Amino acid sequence: MLGILIFIFVIQIVYVSFFTLRMILTLKGQKYLAAVLSMFEITIYVLGLSIVLKYVNQPLSLIVYAVGYGLGVLVGSWIENRIALGYITMKVIVNDPGSDMANTLRNIGYGVTSWIGSGRDGHRLVFEVLAKRKNQKKLYNSILELDPKAFIVVTEPVMLHGGFWTRGTKK
Repeated sequence: MLGILIFIFVIQIVYVSFFTLRMILTLKGQKYLAAVLSMFEITIYVLGLSIVLKYVNQPLSLIVYAVGYGLGVLVGSWIENRIALGYITMKVIVNDPGSDMANTLRNIGYGVTSWIGSGRDGHRLVFEVLAKRKNQKKLYNSILELDPKAFIVVTEPVMLHGGFWTRGTKK
């Protein structure tokens, strides 16, 4: 029975990890990769469910199934964070309108669009930076290194068209 419980546990972690990755790929517009992944996902799901249903009268098998599901969500999320699909945009506002931060980030290789904005206490330098999600922490830390008081907002763009970044991604 221990072997069956371990198998249920492992298969559930694998299934839910695939499920999590498929959902994220679908949301990121990777529909063909998501479709291929879903074929493996459903095969694993049916296999795991059929085993659990054989032992449905044993509460331990259901508990193992549920715990495996929860851990599968964590494993799938961890995998997605490691591969970091997609892009982010960082909007940055610094108090010094004469700051050279935008040029410094450009020299590192980021595409930066900047402008002067008006805040409650005067003019500010505002800029947006588009980066791969896997570079988010590096970019964030670079900005804070240059100005620890910078105001930063991170979002995920849904579609990209034109500009510095899309030319670079087509190469």
